[in-house]
Amino acid sequence: MPDYKAPVRDMQFVINEVLESEKLYQTLPGLEEATEDLMNAIMEEGARFSENVISPLNRSGDEEGCHWSEEGVKTPAGFKDAYRQYVDNGWPALAADPEYGGQGMPNMLGIMINEMAGTANWSWVMYPGLSHGAVNTVEAHGDEEQKQKYLTKLVSGEWTGTMCLTESQCGSDLGLLRTKAEPQADGSYAITGTKIFISAGEHDMTDNIVHIVLARLPDAPAGTKGISLFIVPKFNVNDDGTVGERNAVHCASIEEKMGIHGNATCVLNFDGAKGFLIGPPNRGLNAMFTFMNTARIGTATQGLAHAELSFQGALMYAKERLAMRSLTGPKNPDGPADPIIVHPDVRRMLLTQKAIAEGSRAFLYFLAQQGDIVAKGTEEQAKAADDLMALLTPIGKAFVTEAGFEAANLGLQVYGGHGFIREWGMEQIVRDARIAMLYEGTTGIQALDLVGRKVLGSGGKLLLGFTSLVDEFCDANTGAECEEFIKPLKAHNKEWLDLSMKLGEAAMENADNAGAGAVDYLMYSGYVTLAYFWARMAVVAQQKIAAGAGDASFYEAKILTARFYFERLLPRTESLKTTVLAGADSVMAMPEELFQL
Repeated sequence: MPDYKAPVRDMQFVINEVLESEKLYQTLPGLEEATEDLMNAIMEEGARFSENVISPLNRSGDEEGCHWSEEGVKTPAGFKDAYRQYVDNGWPALAADPEYGGQGMPNMLGIMINEMAGTANWSWVMYPGLSHGAVNTVEAHGDEEQKQKYLTKLVSGEWTGTMCLTESQCGSDLGLLRTKAEPQADGSYAITGTKIFISAGEHDMTDNIVHIVLARLPDAPAGTKGISLFIVPKFNVNDDGTVGERNAVHCASIEEKMGIHGNATCVLNFDGAKGFLIGPPNRGLNAMFTFMNTARIGTATQGLAHAELSFQGALMYAKERLAMRSLTGPKNPDGPADPIIVHPDVRRMLLTQKAIAEGSRAFLYFLAQQGDIVAKGTEEQAKAADDLMALLTPIGKAFVTEAGFEAANLGLQVYGGHGFIREWGMEQIVRDARIAMLYEGTTGIQALDLVGRKVLGSGGKLLLGFTSLVDEFCDANTGAECEEFIKPLKAHNKEWLDLSMKLGEAAMENADNAGAGAVDYLMYSGYVTLAYFWARMAVVAQQKIAAGAGDASFYEAKILTARFYFERLLPRTESLKTTVLAGADSVMAMPEELFQL
C-alpha cells in the first residue's frame, strides 16, 4: 500500500489561489474567521493526522476486516484508538453549528479533511463520515429537543450516525419500501423492518449510534409520497442525555464485500425499535435528501481520494522501476535500463491520473464552497449557489467516481504484473474504489436525475446558470496566453447547450431516448465541467508565473497538466456526443425473449 502524503501544496493552490476562499468567507456572516492562515493550519494538522494515524491502518484494516458476533461488531485493530484521537482533535465538530458544539468553520474545510482522511483510509473515514449527513439532517429538520438530545453528541463525535434506506426489495426505488412505523402512546413510534447495506451500522468505536431511518406510517399513501423519517438510536437516550437501555435494533450480519473491508456494512433488524419522527409525516424523502446530497458529495470525494492515492503509488513506482530503454535514447545510461516514467504510455497513465485527481479536487472544493454560500449568503446568493449545486452534485458524484475508478485501474496498470499482487496495495485501491459508483445512487440513477430533473425538468435553467458562469470566465480571460484553453472551453460550453437541446427534443419523441443517452450525457457534462476547472487553474498558474510569484515549477506543472487534459481527455466528448444522439433504437429493439444464455 502506498504511503500516503497529503498534497498540501495542491490543496492550498485550489483553496487559496483558484477559489480565493478567504476573500469569499470574509463576505459570509459567521465564516469571517476562515482566513488563509487558519485554513492552512487546519490543513496541515489534518495532513499529519491522516498520514501518521490512519494511513498505517489502511492495509491492516483491509486484511483483518470487521468481526461480527451477537454482541456486536468489532472494528479492525487500531480503528477505535484512531477515532478517539480524531474526536480529541475536534475534527467532527469542525464545520458544525457552534450552537450545538461545532466550530463553525466552512463546509469546504470539512470536505478537505474528509479528502485527506479518506485517501489515507477510506474504510476508516466512513465511520465518522456518515455522521455528517446525520448532523445536517437533524439540524435542518429536527425539533429543538431532538437537537439537544442527539445533535450535540453527533457534533462532538461522541456518537456516530447512519442513514438507513435500502431494503432487499428496495434500492434506489424507495417507493417499494416496507419498514413500518407504528405510533405509540408516548409519542414515539415502533419501527419494524430490515435494512441492508448500512455502512458503519454497527461498531465498537462509540457508545451510541444514531440511525436515520425511512419507514411508513400505518395510513401512509403508497409510493414515495408515503415515506416518513425517524431517529432510531442504538441505545435509547435518557432525559438527561445519558445512554439508557438497548433499543430493539440489532446487526444480523455484516456483508462480505469486494472492498472497504475495514468498514462494517450491516444488515440491521428493527424489531419494534423506538423511533422519533423527524419533520412532517409522509415527507421523509424530502428530509432524507438533506442526508443524501451530503453523502453524494462525500462519495464523490471517494473518487478523488482513490485517484490521488493510486497516482501517488504509481508515480513512486514509475520513477524507481527500470525496464527497457527510452525510444529516443537512454535516459539512465549508467543503469541497465531506464525508469519506466520515460515511456510515453506510462506518462499517459500518470498524467491521466494526475489530471483526474487535481481537476476533481478543484471541482469538489468549489461544490463544497457553494454549500457555504447556500448556508451563509444573501437570499440571492444562496439561490444561485443552490441551483449550481442542484446541477453539479449528480455530475460530481457520478463523473468523479467513474473517473476515479479509471485512475485507480491505471495505477495498477503502471505496476504491470506487480499491480495484481496484494503486497503492493494497488489492487486494494481498485477494490475499495469500485463501490463509489454504486452507493448513494448509481451512475445511471445520477444520470437520470441530471437529465430528467436538473436539465430537462428545469427547462434548461439550471444548466444555463453554470454555462453562463463558464462564459463569463472565458470572456474575462481572452488573450494569447489563455487561448489554448479558453477557445476549446467556450466551444464545448456552447456544444453542451446544443447537445442538451437535441436530447430534449429526442426525449419528447420517445422518453427512452433520454434514458439511453443519460449516462453518456452525464460523462460529457463531467468532461466539460472539469475542463472549466482546469482552465481556471491554468489561468491562475500563468498569472503567477508572469508575476514571478511562488514556485514556478509548480505552476508550470499545472499548465502542462491542463494542456494534457485539453488535448487527450476532453476529446472524449466527441464519441460521447455521438452516443448521446444515437437514440434508444439499438438499445431497446431486441425483444426480451431474445436475451438468452
